Amino acid sequence: MSLVAKKFLITEMSEILGGTLDQAEVDLVAELLSDRLCQYELERFEDEDGEAEFDQILSMFLDTKRLEGRSDRTIARYQYIIARYRKQEPTPIKQVTAFNIRRWLAYEKSQGLCDNTLRGFRSVLMAFFGWCHKEGILQKNPCLNVGDIRCKKEVRLPYSTVEIEKLKSACTCIRDKAILQFLLATGCRISEVCGLNIESIDIRNRECTVLGKGNKERVVYFDNITAMYLEVYIKSRTDESEALFIGKGTERMHPGGIRKMLHQLADKAGVDNVHPHRFRRTLATSLIQHGMPIQEVASILGHDKIDTTMTYVYIDTQTIKNSYCKYT
Repeated sequence: MSLVAKKFLITEMSEILGGTLDQAEVDLVAELLSDRLCQYELERFEDEDGEAEFDQILSMFLDTKRLEGRSDRTIARYQYIIARYRKQEPTPIKQVTAFNIRRWLAYEKSQGLCDNTLRGFRSVLMAFFGWCHKEGILQKNPCLNVGDIRCKKEVRLPYSTVEIEKLKSACTCIRDKAILQFLLATGCRISEVCGLNIESIDIRNRECTVLGKGNKERVVYFDNITAMYLEVYIKSRTDESEALFIGKGTERMHPGGIRKMLHQLADKAGVDNVHPHRFRRTLATSLIQHGMPIQEVASILGHDKIDTTMTYVYIDTQTIKNSYCKYT
């Protein structure tokens, strides 16, 4: 019996005994069951409709991802997509086939979802059913027979120098200029920026430590211009908040607040397609064009895989032509 199946048995027994025993006695029984089951290899027999509760399996999957260090936002995304799938495809989990998954993806596409979104949906189901297989709930991962969804490769341009200057000119306060410059110089995610405290910033050495995805810390760097904006902004503050960037009152800024600020600046400056991730793309492209090795760029952006970093980099045809002429 898999670890997950044993947990199901312990949970079921605890619920049954809960009506007759007090909580301390129930906890003792659960502990004894857990110790004894480790010595046995058991097989669970179920009737047609008696398979382990889907919600319980999903809950254990999400708990596993939390222990692996996934962010709350990622956990919420897993839960949303899997619940969305389940609502449309209520087939018992042990009877799920690749056909069920393909049918659901086809249905979602008929509702107007783009291929990029469907590809993300497939990735989440691959992780979920893969975990179920690993834990012994399923004999195999049905997603393995669902082919990858090909997406049209769109050219995602970084900000131009003119666009950056327009955005800076649209700023009406030093805080907005500091945030804009910080995003551009560090390539940080906005969740990382919002989590920073004033004491996290080393203006003298022009660096700071941020907490990224998976609770992984990394050092990011910034230039003299960014240091100047940060220093002016911090000195202008009269509050006692520890947060580096604050919103109305003295509350720490949240990602939604930064997005709203950027949208307002975009409207005022007349710049299209303004969003936080584009700053990361702009920094990555600039560093690569100036000769920084891709491995170091990945480290700055907090990427575990070089392939992820490559999707952020835009190299125009003129740059490629110049490099070709240089080496031939």
